[in-house]
Amino acid sequence: MSLTGTPPEVNDDLARAIDELAAGAERWARLPLDGRARLLREVHAAIAPVAEEWVRVAAAVKGLPAGSSLVGEEWLSGPYSALSAADAAARSVEALARGGSTLEGARLGAAPGGRVAVTVLPESLRESLLFHGFSVQVWLEPGVTAEQARREAGLDAVRVGANGGVCLVLGAGNISSIAPLDALYELVAHNRASIVKLNPTFASLRPVYEAAFAPLVREGLVRIVNGGPEAGAYLTTHPGIAKVHITGSARTHDAIVWGTGAEAVRRRAAGEPRLTVPITSELGGVSPVIVVPGRWGAADLRYQAEHVAMMRLHNAGHNCVAGQVLVLSADWPQRDAFLAELHAAFDRLPARGTWYPGTEGKVGQAVADHPGAELVNGRYIVEIGPGDPACTDEYFAPVLAWTQVPGTGAEFLDAAVAFANDELAGTLGANVLVVPRDRRALGARFDEAIVALRYGTVAINAWTGMGYSVVNAPWGAFPGDTLDDIGSGIGVVHNGHLLARTERTVVTGPFRPFPRSVLNGELSLFPKPPWYPEARSATATGRAMTEYAAAPSWRRLVPILFHAFRA
Repeated sequence: MSLTGTPPEVNDDLARAIDELAAGAERWARLPLDGRARLLREVHAAIAPVAEEWVRVAAAVKGLPAGSSLVGEEWLSGPYSALSAADAAARSVEALARGGSTLEGARLGAAPGGRVAVTVLPESLRESLLFHGFSVQVWLEPGVTAEQARREAGLDAVRVGANGGVCLVLGAGNISSIAPLDALYELVAHNRASIVKLNPTFASLRPVYEAAFAPLVREGLVRIVNGGPEAGAYLTTHPGIAKVHITGSARTHDAIVWGTGAEAVRRRAAGEPRLTVPITSELGGVSPVIVVPGRWGAADLRYQAEHVAMMRLHNAGHNCVAGQVLVLSADWPQRDAFLAELHAAFDRLPARGTWYPGTEGKVGQAVADHPGAELVNGRYIVEIGPGDPACTDEYFAPVLAWTQVPGTGAEFLDAAVAFANDELAGTLGANVLVVPRDRRALGARFDEAIVALRYGTVAINAWTGMGYSVVNAPWGAFPGDTLDDIGSGIGVVHNGHLLARTERTVVTGPFRPFPRSVLNGELSLFPKPPWYPEARSATATGRAMTEYAAAPSWRRLVPILFHAFRA
């Protein structure tokens, strides 16, 4: 046995893969932009034929029956996201090859605080119809001008000849498109080949990934491997690794960077990380759902309660950006009515087993920490206050906490933002629900509150998970985390336009689904979203959206709209 605990022949295979990737990175460095674009188009073409198998294997991992509407989650978070990312990458590199900008198709405008906002959804007439009522903007760091944004867009993709070496991508085990998309971003944005070590939960997806990304495997730009902690330890210390990217927990990140136990204490005190190469990361956190009090109709209470339930229960709660702490106003007359609808939504949504390793222990600890926890259809709802463990422990499980702060209007919003910023761990995503007329009444105070929220993705009347799916938007923590205090991580991925110096993504959606949206003065034709657990046609919609992403056309929009309006 080797010192790392893996057999020598396994280490030999990993070392050989790193050597092949180093050669591949050198070939990529010499490859002209038009050649890179053609290769990325090959990747896009390779994903569609294995989409069905991708979904089948991912659903089996999660214990989803073939006929379940929940399989729609796997279409949208798996091959659909991968196809969208490959297309976005190819478009950006094609634009650079023509001598243009990666910002082609995106609109630049102004965001609060003198920021530049880049609109990344919608970017076409078809997107306007497909996501009618939704918009996604990328806010750049304060002080970045529109001219700078255009000049700096492209990142390292513009540096033909630059070799970024080999990246170790430590893949997540909850959403099946995360690991391959991380590797794709390293290649396009930073000229790095990647060895992707899959989380053991997705070990069975390895053949699917290798088929979907066969052009990159063929060119020595991606290698996909399975293995446990010993393989990860070997790879993080291999001299051929130039960079590490991890999607996972802060605990795992810190063990890689600082070690564990006494070693970690000593290294932190001395400022001497055991990891000697750069690392970027996406590490989750405790996501708030802020409900701005107002006068809501009965249908609004029911729909938005289901919205909150979806944020918590999507993927059985095993999401890094699942809504975990609901922030309500203690002075909202409809607070109890909303909580009653939330309980009803938890009870109404299909029962579903948890599947992620370690969930039982996390749920048990959450229940032990909250003697008053309410069990609703196999899920838990708990009331908390400041300093509660739910504020700092990411449950990654079907446990929803709620709290209340005083005030209405701007007073409440300021208090809720302060609670989210100061009490909750992490800065990955925050959600805000507000009736459109109340948002208009708040005016600049609402914009100021969004600016004050220190989160990498902020969703207004939408779920931050949509920010993950819109691959032209950067995905990651709010800037400012460090190796010493890692929070939700460092750096971003996705970022299809290859924007530099991004601060946050802002997703805006309709407060009501069609037709109630139009009847109440909202300009939105979007029905109940297919990612809602109660969307009966979710699987058919997810499949149709994946087929559209494989070959976008007006003709392929029709089945999407047909299935979506049956939700």
